[in-house]
Amino acid sequence: MTERTPEAGLPLVLLAGDGQESTRWLRGLLESGGYAVLQERSGQHALDRARSTEPDVILVDAELPDMQGVELCRTLRADPRVSSSTPILLTIRDAATRAQRLAALRAGAWECIAPPHDADEILLKIAAYVHAKLDADRARTEGLLDAMTGLYNRQGLARRARELGSQAFREHGPLACVVLALDLEPVETAQPQGGTSLGRYVQAIKSAARLSDVIGRLSATEFAVLAPGTDAGGARRLAERLASSVSATTVAPATGGGAAAPVRVRCGYEAVANVGYAPIEPVDLLVRAAAAVRTGRADSGSWLRRFDESANPGTPPSTP
Repeated sequence: MTERTPEAGLPLVLLAGDGQESTRWLRGLLESGGYAVLQERSGQHALDRARSTEPDVILVDAELPDMQGVELCRTLRADPRVSSSTPILLTIRDAATRAQRLAALRAGAWECIAPPHDADEILLKIAAYVHAKLDADRARTEGLLDAMTGLYNRQGLARRARELGSQAFREHGPLACVVLALDLEPVETAQPQGGTSLGRYVQAIKSAARLSDVIGRLSATEFAVLAPGTDAGGARRLAERLASSVSATTVAPATGGGAAAPVRVRCGYEAVANVGYAPIEPVDLLVRAAAAVRTGRADSGSWLRRFDESANPGTPPSTP
């Protein structure tokens, strides 16, 4: 076991590898890039260290003395003591095959590092992942995340709406919000993110959203997606993608027995074409989209509705 005390302010990397040439090269690159590195040579020791040190990123050698790297990735990702926002990267000593990359991604790794190596690219990717992890940690500390799903909670959504609204105001760009209501049984909504029901629906929403979209949980069964650069037409298309992704997610009934059936999804949305000219607070997009699920104007059958001001007279007007 190799250990050194991280200097103040340095991101902490946990490196699981046996110390051969490829691992030594990677460690040298990370230390020269401004990271504090803890190294463990076995998978079990790396798992123990990850639980106790809360590293900012974990790099796992594909070939460990006591287990396969993919197995360690899977164990780390399933461990509740390792934050779900912690980046895990699998290092492969030879050129990676498609099967190896897919296996790593299925095991919870965010990235594979394999020859040919580009030192600058590796450092830039790790820096981006660490930045995302630290942002998530900060949001969690400030009480902006939903503990069960890891998505933004109401407070977090409101803050991000104001941030996106400020950006759209400066750029005179569009902004939209889509709210999904899932008809789930109470027992399904009580499961953590890793559960077989709620967690799979959350992943379905994430997979259908864009990287720039902000996803949050409004209530036990309602989820909101803030979509920058999106007008009304784009919001409708986003709602269709989200609903299709969730409906395609098959989960066995929580009560046991019977065939799995797709969950019913209802969507509401609101959008402004130019936030610079729209007399609406960005947070009101959340309120309007949530109201549209119940009282909005039908836009595509009964499952998709847009905010209807006549049905909600107390809500400030917006620009279509």
